[in-house]
Amino acid sequence: MKKLFLASFILFAFSSIATAQQLKSPQGEFEMNFSLTSDGTPTYSLKYKNKEVVKTSKLGLELKNDKKSLLNDFTIVDSKTATFDETWKPVWGEVAQIRNHYNELAVTLNQKGTDRKIVIRFRLFDDGLGFRYEFPSQKNLVYFVIKEERTQFAMAGNHTAHWISGDYDTQEYDYTTSKLSEIRNLSSKARSENASQEGFSDTGVQTSLMMKSNDGIYINLHEAALINYSCMNLNLDDKKMIFESHLTPDAKGDKGYIQAPSTSPWRTVIVSDDAREILDSKMTLNLNDPCKIEDTSWIKPVKYVGVWWEMITNKSTWSYTNDFPAIQLGITDYSKAKPNGTHGANTAHVKEYIDFASKHGFDGVLVEGWNQGWEDWFGHAKDYVFDFVTPYPDFDVKDLHEYAKSKGVKMIMHHETSGSTRNYERHLDKAFKFMNDNGYEAVKTGYVGPILPVGEHHYSQSIINHYQYVIEKAVDYKIMVNAHEAVRPTGICRTYPNMIGNEAARGTEFQAFGGSKPNHVTILPFTRLIGGPMDYTPGIFEMNIQKFSPTNTSKVNSTLANQLALYVTMYSPLQMAADLIENYNQFPDAFQFIKDVAVDWSESKYLEAEPGDYITVARKAKGTNNWFIGNVNGETPRTSNITLNFLEKGKKYTATIYADAKDAHYKTNPQAYTIRKITVTSKTKLSQLSASGGGYAISIVENK
Repeated sequence: MKKLFLASFILFAFSSIATAQQLKSPQGEFEMNFSLTSDGTPTYSLKYKNKEVVKTSKLGLELKNDKKSLLNDFTIVDSKTATFDETWKPVWGEVAQIRNHYNELAVTLNQKGTDRKIVIRFRLFDDGLGFRYEFPSQKNLVYFVIKEERTQFAMAGNHTAHWISGDYDTQEYDYTTSKLSEIRNLSSKARSENASQEGFSDTGVQTSLMMKSNDGIYINLHEAALINYSCMNLNLDDKKMIFESHLTPDAKGDKGYIQAPSTSPWRTVIVSDDAREILDSKMTLNLNDPCKIEDTSWIKPVKYVGVWWEMITNKSTWSYTNDFPAIQLGITDYSKAKPNGTHGANTAHVKEYIDFASKHGFDGVLVEGWNQGWEDWFGHAKDYVFDFVTPYPDFDVKDLHEYAKSKGVKMIMHHETSGSTRNYERHLDKAFKFMNDNGYEAVKTGYVGPILPVGEHHYSQSIINHYQYVIEKAVDYKIMVNAHEAVRPTGICRTYPNMIGNEAARGTEFQAFGGSKPNHVTILPFTRLIGGPMDYTPGIFEMNIQKFSPTNTSKVNSTLANQLALYVTMYSPLQMAADLIENYNQFPDAFQFIKDVAVDWSESKYLEAEPGDYITVARKAKGTNNWFIGNVNGETPRTSNITLNFLEKGKKYTATIYADAKDAHYKTNPQAYTIRKITVTSKTKLSQLSASGGGYAISIVENK
């Protein structure tokens, strides 16, 4: 690890204050300017290769029940610059090491009339800008309530954007692609039904927001290190093309309770004229603190199967019985209940998945619906929903633990909270100890439905703190966490790498709820995955769900080859083969790619990319000389052209190519694929068809 600090410190007397400061990125392609307006309002602007990216934009916070907000009347009392350069190794990731190199400007402001100080810290990387508010310890600013953060991002034009509607409770929407000026008219159509949702504006959107200017500049707005603060949405003034931060409120409407000393999350602007560099950016991770877990040997990437898709598609159920109109844990006697005959999480069936995992080399088996309480778990504002330790009569925890252990397979726990965060915290230690006692090393948490306490939101400050509490408590028990329906990631997995997976977007399950747009997976890496990996649960081979679940008429909007490619393009150290065993048994030759593909990487090369259209990625499996390539395509068929110059020179490899057949189409012929093997070298050029909603996957193994 290399660190280099070069700092200069400038302290001005009030009479000779410089009201403008400039910062350049290490390679000089970015220029950030900070200044105060005539009324003492802090502002910043950003240029990339001499082109305006963010026009002059205001900074500050509006306070509640305070005579004066932190918006204006500031003077600069201190200005510090520094350069930082290090290389660090992630516990798991897209690459074996990450360079963290930036130039920094920290401006200390003093407010006239209140004698309150804030620091605005800017870090300018070679891929963009991060900045945050800091509140030093001081007698005149100790406890305060944020009414609204007033951070602006003034766009330099009417960009094309890939966006989802602003919401306090969900990101599970399809993306809409439009000009910024069209968001208002499209907003109502962009909001599909969800288990819990609350919008706030016709021009509100969520981060990570991906845009492209008319002259080919790609711009991404997001946040990093969301700790003890409300999640940020963006509200657009579509007359001036200015985004302003819009924090998620709590049950009282407040946006944040702050005690100094503290900091806000980083606000981030990632920029390039090459879409591939947006995908390759590690700025979000770099703006988070280094790993706080001393021993990380127990944190390991996982490839898993599970009892899940069958419930999502209505083939089976989470619940055990139909006898009870309502459940009260500790009172309801399941031993007297008649099984409904559709319960998926029964011992015999779970053993089938353990056998399948063992046979095909998977690390784990997830089981949902194993614990008592699923009969009335949703929609009742019920606080005591689950206890996370009491199994149904047909789920033998001890037997399954021993059986899985004998097969070399780990069981993955499922904790659905039904949004009752205080109930989960009430049971958390007992639940994690139960996991330790029964050999569970990873947990999938869920927060479906409205949050309890009533009136709170999935993205409000106290619930953000709950998610963080679960992650940190899990460290005490050496448990890895995969959170679903929680807040979208902001790079915290660098600090707590036991946070091995997240959902926080429209995942594969929505293919069973009516479908997602075929280009959805060409946008997610530019948006949701900017903050961290997603448990997208790919690998669906049977696109016509009605074939095995007669009541479900949904179809998966993807070709089979596209599903294979997702294991490479949708980066995650936690990857599920989500389909049913019988569907994989129909296509053993295609299933081979899922068995072979790695989940941890030493190198990643983004070969082609255009948000909403296509992505092609090559990754080198950690500890080997083998590579895997994935290409996903949107609605329009295209020919992908790539060069394998990332392979080691002078060596030969065998490439197995899993591709769309000539007549493949996500609607009419999704299971049409071809498999061929060829010898390749670093000089090989490949030209490959990607069908509508299609793609291809390639495994490249060094010849011995």
